[in-house]
Amino acid sequence: MSHPVILIRGLKKCFDRVTAVDGIDFVQEPGTIAGLLGGNGAGKTTTLAMLLGLLVPSEGQIRIFGEDMLTHRYRVLPRMNFSSPYVDLPHRLTVRQNLTVYGMLYGIERLPSRIEALAEDLQISGFLDRLTGTLSAGQKTRVALAKALLNEPELLLLDEPTASLDPDTGDWIRQYLHTWQQRSHAAILLASHNMGEVERLCSEVLMMRAGRIVDRGTPHALIDRYGRRTLEEVFLDIARADRARIA
Repeated sequence: MSHPVILIRGLKKCFDRVTAVDGIDFVQEPGTIAGLLGGNGAGKTTTLAMLLGLLVPSEGQIRIFGEDMLTHRYRVLPRMNFSSPYVDLPHRLTVRQNLTVYGMLYGIERLPSRIEALAEDLQISGFLDRLTGTLSAGQKTRVALAKALLNEPELLLLDEPTASLDPDTGDWIRQYLHTWQQRSHAAILLASHNMGEVERLCSEVLMMRAGRIVDRGTPHALIDRYGRRTLEEVFLDIARADRARIA
């Protein structure tokens, strides 16, 4: 029987008196790109951290590939990976050294050839032997993606993958992710507050605010539902309606 890639039920995470994620539910099917869309503090990164097993939920259930992440996460972690521009690789190692260390941790066979193939694919061959700390933001993003793709993941979690990049580099990363997903048929869960990015890449969008999923649907369905032209306008409608309610 085929399982959803991700199944979340009643997921909640509290830090002292702050509720970062407040009882969310969603399902992601194989071979899809889903987006968690919300402003700063919406709960996107905390949700990803729980999916990775880095944070233990306060309540709720997480199943990935049908396995309970609270009890059997080591069965599925080899089939997953993660990338974020906010998580740096060691600056004093070269790019090749970083990829080699992670590849060994992941147990990658024929690792040197795997690194060379990814380097060519992601256009990082020219600086494989440079110190990672000397790279530009765009170069670091591509190296982080290479690290995340070493094990050929069936589920890729991305946290703001194009944050702080110039428009041309951001567009290159988005096009690469789209092409890679079409080729690999992997599932991607993308956390972002870049509405255009989510609209371009995702087949389903989960709109988060204050730790809750407040709406969901395809980008076109959400745009039609709110009578708007873009997801950014939908997001602004939701945010302003919430401020009006509080006021």
